[in-house]
Amino acid sequence: MTIPSPDLDDRSFQDIVDEAKRLIPKYCPAWTNHNLSDPGIALIELFAWMTEMTLYRLNQVPDRLYAKFLELIGIDLFPASPARTELTFWLSAPSATTLVVPAGTQVGTAPGRDGGNVVFTTDEDLTIVQPKLTGLLTSDGPSHYRNGWEDLRFGRAGVRCFTSEPLASDDAFYLGFDGPLSGNTLRLDLVASVEGLGVNPHRPPLRWEVWTGNGWDGARVLVDETGGLNQDGTITLLLPPAHAPITLGDQRAWWVRGRLDQREGEEAPYVTSPRIRAVRASSLGGTVSAHHGEPVAPETLGYSDGLPGQEFQLRHHPVLPRRPGEAVVVTTDGSPEEWQEVEDFSASDPDDRHVVWDANDGQVRFGPAIRALDGSMVQHGAVPPKGAEIAVAGYRVGGGLSGNVGAGTLTALRTTIPYVDRVANLRAAGGGVDPEPIENAKMRAPALIRTGQRAVTAHDYERLTLEADRRVARTRCLPPAEPGGPVRVLIVPHTYKRAADLVLDDFTLPDDLVDQVAAYLDRRRTLGTTVEISTPYYQGLTVATRLKLLPGRPHEAVRQRALDLLYTYLNPLVGGARGTGWPFDEEAGAAMVYELLEGVDGVSYVDDVLLFEADLRNERRVGKGKEWARLDPDSLFLSYNHRVVVE
Repeated sequence: MTIPSPDLDDRSFQDIVDEAKRLIPKYCPAWTNHNLSDPGIALIELFAWMTEMTLYRLNQVPDRLYAKFLELIGIDLFPASPARTELTFWLSAPSATTLVVPAGTQVGTAPGRDGGNVVFTTDEDLTIVQPKLTGLLTSDGPSHYRNGWEDLRFGRAGVRCFTSEPLASDDAFYLGFDGPLSGNTLRLDLVASVEGLGVNPHRPPLRWEVWTGNGWDGARVLVDETGGLNQDGTITLLLPPAHAPITLGDQRAWWVRGRLDQREGEEAPYVTSPRIRAVRASSLGGTVSAHHGEPVAPETLGYSDGLPGQEFQLRHHPVLPRRPGEAVVVTTDGSPEEWQEVEDFSASDPDDRHVVWDANDGQVRFGPAIRALDGSMVQHGAVPPKGAEIAVAGYRVGGGLSGNVGAGTLTALRTTIPYVDRVANLRAAGGGVDPEPIENAKMRAPALIRTGQRAVTAHDYERLTLEADRRVARTRCLPPAEPGGPVRVLIVPHTYKRAADLVLDDFTLPDDLVDQVAAYLDRRRTLGTTVEISTPYYQGLTVATRLKLLPGRPHEAVRQRALDLLYTYLNPLVGGARGTGWPFDEEAGAAMVYELLEGVDGVSYVDDVLLFEADLRNERRVGKGKEWARLDPDSLFLSYNHRVVVE
């Protein structure tokens, strides 16, 4: 059991008042009116209240000593993590020249009532180019391509998009361009024939994809006026951030393809292939990744006094992880020099120009001198010469929950960019986490002290993965399936959307999160062990139920309560009986749902419950209703489209 932390003084307000009243006969025997209306009693209660406040502060001393102990053994609070999203810049009109939205461009939300706003900064340059169409291919398989470029340019009948007989899934047509269109918003103006019959024009079985160098990545369809290539109109595509050349049919180009995806049970298939008579391409803008952060101009912190262990305070914090060019600069006799950032000074020699950043408090620290056993002083890290100027070349502040803003809220461009008309985030920002509270560090410290910093057991991998990045909400380590195989680490990222609004894409792992966790585990894994980082398989689960209502209760309110409860209960982050996320390996049963729904206010009894598995990627139910739904060791439940009937 844990050692209890005693109160240094456990007296309450009433204890102090009673103690003072008992002393009245001894020191003031003439004072006989001890009622609350007496002014003297009122003064006693006032001083008792003030004394209680002093005792409260005194009892915080053990907590403060605990926090100082954590600092002493090198356990720091995790810093804030910035939210991330993608910003789409729209041109006022297609430009004949190449436009560049430079890295570091700032976009914010509209100012609030207090005048403040949330600012995001782009991560890299966005190049918006006007595309030149150079080729068109059709293919009914991965090794057979037919060149339709001449038919498109000179033929009156146009080009038949899909050539297999009968039409089969993965049949495709390819549009080739003379250069990369990474992140661009591509507009295709099409002249098409009304021949692609049989499809739902609002959900045609057509997937647009781009070759990224590692495979075909999906492009997001913003507008499709053609009804699935069935009429003249415009298709606007949001291309992914990578676009690489590849040789198809003896022609090397940067390809964008439209692939037939006629899966059984989904969208209605084409009866005949549509034809394209003409196509014109232009760029309307582009999309680039951005993070919640605001750059700070170079800042002079002060001057060195020549002593070890100096600390300098930044004007703003919390500070985001430093990027190239964001460093401490020490200027001696007019000669500036960047000093290297390290996690701590334990491995620093006296001549190493090392510095430590405290991201939470916004402090810059130089190496201390520590007395050795023989009485000599050992310097860890160099000391800036006396009188040297200490400055930072720049840094960024931000991070936290405030950056998790909704879609369409980042619209205020803080700098003017020629030809850029507007900007917006088409998807909500996510991943922002506040700095670690001291209470969490207190719980983390005992496990850290007991197990150290080595990944040996599955529990070690899970604990270290949670330490690696604040955006990790849950994790599970699966041992190798066979000797010599990789250790699998499954990660569930934080997301702050409502449980009912969660979709599969909300649990996608950002590349920088995977890189951060991989690097953190790589330094701590045992020799010869390989680590594979991935996400759990999210098993969609739909509950269909019929509820009987108590007399006089509103149908819609009861139905909404039941839906909210189901979406929360069958949830990877806040689900399960404990509200900490649905447990790995735990099956779900209709009996559990019965018990859950019977507690909903307004429900008389639950008439029927069935569970349906669902394919979240293709958004459809799979199989028949059942009493139990089971999970594989690498799987978690995620609610999908629950059905609640209230009678």
